[in-house]
Order: sequence, then structure tokens, then C-alpha cells
Amino acid sequence: MNRVTVFRTPPRIVMGPGALNQLVDEIRQLNGKRILFVTDKGVLAAGLLAPALKALEDSRVEHAVFDGVEPDPRYEIVSDCVRMAAEEKADLIIGFGGGSPIDIAKATAIMATNEGSVADFFGIDRVPNQGLPTIIVPTTAGTGSEVTPIVILSDEGEKLKKGIVTSHLFPSVALLDPELTLALPQEITAATGMDALIHAIEAYTSVNATGMTDTLAFRAMTLIYHNIRTAYANGHNLEARSAMMEGSLLAGMAFANAGVTAVHAFAYPIGAEFHIPHGIANTLMLPHVMRFNLLGNLSKFADISEAFDLPVEDLDDLGGAEMSVEAIERLALDLRVPGHLSEFGIGEKDLPVLAEGVMKATRLLANNPRIMSLKDAEEIYRAAL
Repeated sequence: MNRVTVFRTPPRIVMGPGALNQLVDEIRQLNGKRILFVTDKGVLAAGLLAPALKALEDSRVEHAVFDGVEPDPRYEIVSDCVRMAAEEKADLIIGFGGGSPIDIAKATAIMATNEGSVADFFGIDRVPNQGLPTIIVPTTAGTGSEVTPIVILSDEGEKLKKGIVTSHLFPSVALLDPELTLALPQEITAATGMDALIHAIEAYTSVNATGMTDTLAFRAMTLIYHNIRTAYANGHNLEARSAMMEGSLLAGMAFANAGVTAVHAFAYPIGAEFHIPHGIANTLMLPHVMRFNLLGNLSKFADISEAFDLPVEDLDDLGGAEMSVEAIERLALDLRVPGHLSEFGIGEKDLPVLAEGVMKATRLLANNPRIMSLKDAEEIYRAAL
């Protein structure tokens, strides 16, 4: 290690089957009096929030629910949620659901204590004040947002996804209960699980990786690769679901500090323009970006095969690195994740604009193990058609 590094993560992580039963205790430790849950209508319809609401009612904790979160939410949704938080005089925000409700909850918490609009804070370290306390309860094993200082929101005007990055976005408590994921549909299990695996792969191969983030990312890759097929095939397998949630958590801790790389830079334009779910967009682009990136750090990409316990003993770094890409392609096939951009109506005519969108993601490309040009970006998209 030849540089000074800083490792950041939330102050408290509560995890395990039945962890949701501790929600009221966590609220009390944060002196929460008026709680705003941030979720979506799908979570409500699935009944996942019902036990938490009952626990607060039984404990006579005042609370309200904002359920206006949409997939890949527009940043304007934050204003609606902030308005409700003010009306309810909320002093603690609980993000309950997948990545979209979590991001809206985190953004609401900082906007409640900072003047201006959400658009003012896109970028790195542009938020001056600490937000309201937050408890984040993920219902998927995917985003890792419960342990990151990042919020991603859609800008429909520019057809881009934009990020707010600030330590003020770290939740006060991350509460992870794998029982909340037992009823996840197969396609969501696949998409969110692959997203978590990609977080680990990108954190491990980022130029900003450290020994600490490598340890977390390697363990995350192992847990996810060895359990995602079981979680997909038999969603009620609590052991696999628990491993997936732990893997997602560790991957989140890793990329919160090392950063993600070009896979996400490629996923954001196609997600914003063609409304491809984030995990699927990432999975579509992963093998093609990996193939491009291999030369940037062959030994790290060969290590991915070791994390997957693949037979690499007789291979050099190039052989091991190439095997890791082949394993990813087979995994995506097993999980029935779409494999071509053309399946979403993307054609040759769209590539120049999409590639320009990639090059705008300078925050992510700065982490990439290989320098990338606009021509490279077009060719990578073309390979994914």
C-alpha cells in the first residue's frame, strides 16, 4: 500500500433472520418520535411492511408511509417525499424496499436539512449538512445501498442517471433480515443478485481498491457465486438467502470505498434511455466490459476465478482471467437474464449517443482498470448487441 486511504461504513449493522423484530429498539436508540417509511406500492402489496407497521402501532410510535417511489426514480420524486416528511414532522426516515425506495429515503433525509433542490447536490461532496437519521431495511439482496454514501436518481431531461455522493448519506442503521427476501420472484432474485456480484467484481478490480476492500469483495464474490443459483431455483432456502444478503452487504461496503467502474458507466445510459432494470443492464454489459478490462489487471481478474473456486491451477493469469468471463456468461444463462441489447430495441443507430453517455460518467471511468475512449465504448456496446 503506497497511499493513505480512508474506509467508511455505517456505524451500526444489524443482520440475521428475524432482525426486523429489532426495528422498534433501533428507533428508540436513535430517539425517533415521528417516523416516515419510504417504500413502494409493490412492497406494500406483498405485505412485507405490515409486521413493521404493526410493531410501531403496538409500541405507540407515530408513523406515516410514503409509497410513491417508482422504479429507477426521477429525482423529482424526492421533493414529494420531502414535502410529506415536513408535513408529518418526521424526525427519522426508514427506507424499506429495494434500491429505489432506499435511494429516495436517503435523499429525503439530506434534503430535509439542506436548502436547495436535489439537482444542486449531484456530484461528490456537495451536501453541506448532515441529514435526518435513517434506518435502511433492504428487501432484496442486491444494491448494497444500506451501507453506501451514494444515491442514484434519474434525470429524464438529460436521459441519464446521476449520483449524489457524500458521507452524509451513510445510514444510521442498516437492518438486514433475509426472511424479507424469501418470496422474491425469480427474475428479481437474478437481477438484484447479479447487481451485487457486479459490485464486488468492480470494487475488486477498481484502481482504488485496497487490501480491506479486496477482502470484502473477494468474500462477497464467493458467497454470491455459490448461492445465487440456489436462491434463484428455490427462493425459500433461507441459508442461500442469508448468504446472498451477506454477500450484497459486503459488496456494498467494498464499493462504497473502492468505487464501481465501467460496467455501471455502460448500464446507466441504457437504463435511463430504454428503461432497462438496473441489475439487468449491468449483467448485459458485464462480460463485454470485463473482456475489455482484462489487460488492465490480469491477476485481479484471474483472482475472480479463484473466488468462484474454478479449476485454475494449471492456468496463467490470462487463462484464469478469461475463465472468469466465461463463468459469468454461464451464470447469466442459468439465471435467464437477457443477453443482448437488441432484446430491448437497441440497435446500431443508438450506439453513438449511448457511448457519449458512457464518457460522461467520469466519476466511474476514473476507477476503471483500463483507460477507455469513445471508440472503445461504441465497440463494447456493439459487442453486446
